[in-house]
Amino acid sequence: MFGRNIRSTILYARAYRPQRRLATLAEEVLRDETFHIPVVTFSKFRNAKSTAEREQTAQEVVNAFKEVGFVYLKDVVMASLNQWSIMHSNRQSAEFFKLPIEEKMKLAWEDPRSNRGYVAKGRERVTQETDAVKIAQMRIQAPDAKESMEIGRDWDPTWKNQWPPQSLAPSFKPTFLSFFQTCHELHVEVMRSIAMGLQLGEHFFDERINEQYHNLRLLNYPSIRTELLKGEGQARAGAHSDYGTLTFVFQDGVGGLQVQNPHTKQYHPATPISGTIVVNVGDLLARWSNDVLRSTLHRVVAPQASLLPPDAEMTPQRQSIAFFCNPNGRASISCLPNCLGSTGPKYPTVTTEDYIVGRLKDTYS
Repeated sequence: MFGRNIRSTILYARAYRPQRRLATLAEEVLRDETFHIPVVTFSKFRNAKSTAEREQTAQEVVNAFKEVGFVYLKDVVMASLNQWSIMHSNRQSAEFFKLPIEEKMKLAWEDPRSNRGYVAKGRERVTQETDAVKIAQMRIQAPDAKESMEIGRDWDPTWKNQWPPQSLAPSFKPTFLSFFQTCHELHVEVMRSIAMGLQLGEHFFDERINEQYHNLRLLNYPSIRTELLKGEGQARAGAHSDYGTLTFVFQDGVGGLQVQNPHTKQYHPATPISGTIVVNVGDLLARWSNDVLRSTLHRVVAPQASLLPPDAEMTPQRQSIAFFCNPNGRASISCLPNCLGSTGPKYPTVTTEDYIVGRLKDTYS
């Protein structure tokens, strides 16, 4: 009897022991020791069996964008966006950058209103700075160590894509026309999850993003002496925010992407995770939401030591593809009615085209 009472007391104590409350994402990101980019299984939104399940996943996406501005989306596989298509697109991108420089320069980027064509190493200097003289100095002292190829909607009535000759890159154009369209379709779905998470109605953004006013950027970061990336202000891509609604980043396993903790201003690696896409908020979505959703600074530097061989003198080549999602060109971006807060709109109304062209003029020579 005595033993039974002791056992009952122990069971009672365990049952009613105060449970330690798990920290929320908002609490975790306040400290660098616990800061992380959330992983959200997006198939739970696409394939949800109930509205409640869709709403739960939508809220996970919105919470990540509120607190961090970044998320890893897992299981985003669509009919034409799968591991094979991503690998194929990366191979086509890598083959393009192997072309002779004289061939690539025939496709040279020319106009911020077009934002199409080849950008040679050192021409772009991404930054939050807007003073032309200061940007020119930064470009000389610490140029971005990358080259890129910019692709827009192929049916644009004014601006045309610049494609390499089929004889040099036979699969390039069809590959990236398909990839562009698939990324747009994913953009629509993720924006629907955001609209639901913000209680706007799932299809709120549909007619504001249907013109596919996007930019597909193929990126090559050539191998570089690791010591050079340790110089003052030097990076493969300097600290910056993106311009549109969302950015999809398809990165290889080399690493080097870093995200700033909005609360402490310290940078943390966005370590490549197999089977995920890195997605971040851009300036126009932040303006739309009155900064409820964060457009977070990020940069590309040397990978963390754990991803490099010991005492590596050279940082290996890095490949990535970024799809910059934008609202329609003439869309009016002003504070959403349920994001006014107690102080009202932080930003004046702006159109997509005016904002993006203005930022591009600042960053290119």
